[in-house]
Amino acid sequence: MADHRPPVESLGRRDAWEGVRAVVAGFGVSGFAAADNLLHLGATVTALDESPAGKEEKAELLEVLGATVRLGEGTTAVLPDDVDVLVASPGWRPDAPLLAQARARGVPVWSEVELAWRLRDPESAAPWLAVTGTNGKSTTVLMLDAILRAAGLASVAAGNIGLPLVEVVMDPAPYDVLAVELSSFQLHDTRSMAAESAAVLNIAEDHLDWYAGPDPLGAYAADKGRIYENVQRACVYNVADPETERLVREADVQEGARAVGFTLGMPGVGMLGLVEDILVDRAFIEERGTSAAELCTIDDLPGSSPHLVADALAAAALARAHGVSQQAVRDGLRGFRLEPHRTEVVAEHAGITWVDDSKATNPHAALASLQAHDPVVWIAGGLAKGASFDGLVRAVRDRLRGVVLLGRDRAVIAEALARHAPDVPVIDVGAGETGPEQAPMERVVEAAATLARPGDTVLLAPGCASMDLFPSYADRGEQFAAAVRRRTGRD
Repeated sequence: MADHRPPVESLGRRDAWEGVRAVVAGFGVSGFAAADNLLHLGATVTALDESPAGKEEKAELLEVLGATVRLGEGTTAVLPDDVDVLVASPGWRPDAPLLAQARARGVPVWSEVELAWRLRDPESAAPWLAVTGTNGKSTTVLMLDAILRAAGLASVAAGNIGLPLVEVVMDPAPYDVLAVELSSFQLHDTRSMAAESAAVLNIAEDHLDWYAGPDPLGAYAADKGRIYENVQRACVYNVADPETERLVREADVQEGARAVGFTLGMPGVGMLGLVEDILVDRAFIEERGTSAAELCTIDDLPGSSPHLVADALAAAALARAHGVSQQAVRDGLRGFRLEPHRTEVVAEHAGITWVDDSKATNPHAALASLQAHDPVVWIAGGLAKGASFDGLVRAVRDRLRGVVLLGRDRAVIAEALARHAPDVPVIDVGAGETGPEQAPMERVVEAAATLARPGDTVLLAPGCASMDLFPSYADRGEQFAAAVRRRTGRD
């Protein structure tokens, strides 16, 4: 009997999806959006997730909508028969049995981003301005969204931050442009996306435990570089990070696309950068060979740390590539405020400043945070994700007053400190094995208080993920802030 199912690779927003058999692996925020909208299009959907925690309500709703739902341990071990496409939520390892089985059987594996790109309306789709990198993605995308809105455009932050992309592209309300944050996980199975412009902010060790093979960092960088494929206007790269420029050079872009660098130094032609304390553009003005256009000053930003200025330059580059005016760049950045848990001052008490940068979940982010403070009591530890801390410790050892360690992989940091900063006092509060009378952060704050002196900063910049002890980096930061307020009498 002939198979009359439509070839899934050819389907888009306005095609009939009846008869398409889709498996959605994981139904967190993006997975649920993928399953929901595939059902809306008429596909037959099977949704699988190993972890039932907090997902029972979503599972019930998907079943009401017509999906087959399998929830709990072992449900993702075997790919169902007769599958046309597998949509994998972010975080699924490439060597996961479900994905390996799909590839062995020739079943297309799509990210939710890939599905979203295919579901864009061919007549009214908003262009994507896309951002990735090890650190700074969220801040850059939120800055970009603020600039676009200041220009009077209907913009939304989406992807790895904000709304799932499938939900955005299926929204009947029209957008003028999307500010899109993408992680390496999301990019891994994304093939057809063609962003209007894209930026890779930096490449550093992160998520190396996710990649198999002899060169996990190379595989991680390659996934980041996918964001440049098929770019239409501008590939924005970091002059201080040669790896990002290499990714641009290797990308297959559309004819006419430009490489645009950003730098904290004096910009060359085709770049954005700094002239003293002024952010300037030498890429998107006619007189770029001889002059630069002022965008804003460092004082217009919510902080002056180098990584924040770099994020602002990258956001400005993407906005300028889209045709946004200098004034809108300035107005958007002037009105921008940092999200919680990003270098947020929690308290100033007895001459000591307590800072929450729980969002610093890898060594590269922790380094940027530590370099903004001196002297500093550093609070670190958690899930290291295969990263090394030797380079970080070498770079900051002279500014460390002391270190407080917690979490599962704290020994990795302790060993780096022993090798490169043996004279720095270290207090190990353990992996969180505390009684009900004292939460882990209470012990951390007490230990930090014994090390800190007037004039010091106590900095939570863990350099690690949080999920060994806390549900999220936000919860970790909130528990730190609450413990500090109790300690300083500001609760």
